[in-house]
Amino acid sequence: MTFLHGADLFFFFFHTALIFFNLLGWIPRKTRRLNLFSLLLTGFSWFFLGIWHGFGYCPCTEWHYQVRYRLGLFDMPDSYIDFLLQKLFSLHFPAGLVDVFTLGFFLLALFASLYFNLKKN
Repeated sequence: MTFLHGADLFFFFFHTALIFFNLLGWIPRKTRRLNLFSLLLTGFSWFFLGIWHGFGYCPCTEWHYQVRYRLGLFDMPDSYIDFLLQKLFSLHFPAGLVDVFTLGFFLLALFASLYFNLKKN
């Protein structure tokens, strides 16, 4: 059980940090290329792997949820963002609304990352 609790904490912090990096990693000049790569991997997962696993598929979410299921925690929402909103802020929104905002913020971050990675200094 100790390993599973550690894995739960690891995925919580790693996945949350990855989400924030995807949203904001285009701001510092030093992380722009890595941010674009991370966003492209995220988009690949959501849209290409999502063909087989469902739109928005994320391996981090699947692995984290598998750990939580083994811990006996079965009341997980489909969206990891929904999970974070509930866990961190005790907020619950309709799943469709969370998905729309998640996609919107992803696209904003992707466009910002593309713009700053491709513009001439």
